[in-house]
Amino acid sequence: MSIVVIAHLRPIDGRLNEVLASMREAAPAIQAEDGCELYAPHVDGTGAIVLIEKWASVEALDAHGAGEPVAAQRAGLAGLLQGPAEVARLSPVGEGFRGRI
Repeated sequence: MSIVVIAHLRPIDGRLNEVLASMREAAPAIQAEDGCELYAPHVDGTGAIVLIEKWASVEALDAHGAGEPVAAQRAGLAGLLQGPAEVARLSPVGEGFRGRI
């Protein structure tokens, strides 16, 4: 079962472009990891980065978290963020909802 991750990263004022450049550099290696179905950073209206990831399984996500590509990304982001990323792991609810709720 796939798992989705939403991470919020808050760059230090004036450092957004450096954060995005570091993420761009890390992206190919992360996207090449086994089980990576989506790795897509977005910028919200406050200048924070919302990273949306989708992994084929919890095991693939756990391997990603312990792997070299994410370690390199963390090193590249050192000193550029206001604090640690806020990360949520999301599990699907059945096949989702169809129609109106």
